[in-house]
Amino acid sequence: MAFEINAKTRNVKGSSASRRLRRAGSVPGILYGNNAPAQMIEMEHNAIYLALKKEAFHSAIIDLVVDGKTEQVLLRDYQTHAYKPRVFHVDFQRVDAKSTLHTHVPLHFINADKAPGIKLKGGILNQLITEVEIKCLAKDLPEFIEVDLGNLNVGQSFHLTELKLPRGVQLVHVDDEMVLANIVAPSSNAEEEAAPAAEPAAEAKPAS
Repeated sequence: MAFEINAKTRNVKGSSASRRLRRAGSVPGILYGNNAPAQMIEMEHNAIYLALKKEAFHSAIIDLVVDGKTEQVLLRDYQTHAYKPRVFHVDFQRVDAKSTLHTHVPLHFINADKAPGIKLKGGILNQLITEVEIKCLAKDLPEFIEVDLGNLNVGQSFHLTELKLPRGVQLVHVDDEMVLANIVAPSSNAEEEAAPAAEPAAEAKPAS
């Protein structure tokens, strides 16, 4: 999925200036990396807010158009309000097509409904890891990596080392014991349902 964000150079800095920008419907940000000077930028709030709601935006190569000049960037950080739909600040890093990227990409778990442990035995899926850190060239950066759970049974786990990586992509940290997901047996209420309700004690008859 292709993303394009329009921005312009921000000529003022400081918390007061940033507040004025936000009140005017803009978001302050910074662009850095690739052996070039850091550049203060600003962008329209609603455009970046809607982009941040899309999962792919967080791991995609983005076309950032600053004052009419397009640069390829990665989203590196952002700050939002705790409960209001407001974006406070965004950081972008320039991407060098010839340099190796280190970034996180989300995991997409597929075929869980076909797994024997769920389809036949009613097991419960636990997704323990939602993203992994990878390294690759910009041209090889995937939006996500699939985790195929189609063969998983109750009591079985899918480990990091079983992950099928796209061409040109490597894991930054390899842990043979890291579990991405597993299927556990469903909790049973059979004993509670089978146990008869306790009968109230018979009232003692007075002695004659």
